[in-house]
Amino acid sequence: MKSTCIPLLTSIILLILGFTNARAQTCRVSVGSSSDGLQTYKEVFEYDYVEVKPSFPGGNEALLNYINKNRHYPADAYENGIEGRVTCSFVVNANGNISHIKVIKGCNKSLNAEAIRLLAEMPNWLPGRQATQCVPVRVVHCIPFRK
Repeated sequence: MKSTCIPLLTSIILLILGFTNARAQTCRVSVGSSSDGLQTYKEVFEYDYVEVKPSFPGGNEALLNYINKNRHYPADAYENGIEGRVTCSFVVNANGNISHIKVIKGCNKSLNAEAIRLLAEMPNWLPGRQATQCVPVRVVHCIPFRK
């Protein structure tokens, strides 16, 4: 009895591990609509699931410096005392350029627009890699606005 239980248990464990490893390591981002009105998507890796994560040239400190130097507080938001963080997602493509910028959680229309502008004008990143291949990766980042 014992000898048949061990292979069965081992098979069950391997099956479970296989399903957990097969969970979504990628996500789809909207590319647009086709001429027939159907939505089209691009498959990209999630940030936490790539072996080498994409990075801003010079690292996180350089990214913060870029944001602080290039962020323009919209006048209407500044005059009305509106502050907050705009959380955005974007794709760092295999060539390092930025695309598919989307506000996930915004504050105010003008702050959201400024966060999108700031991300769209970023220099190319060092792309993420899976094994030795550069791959597109979805990144989530917050842009803070404080008076």
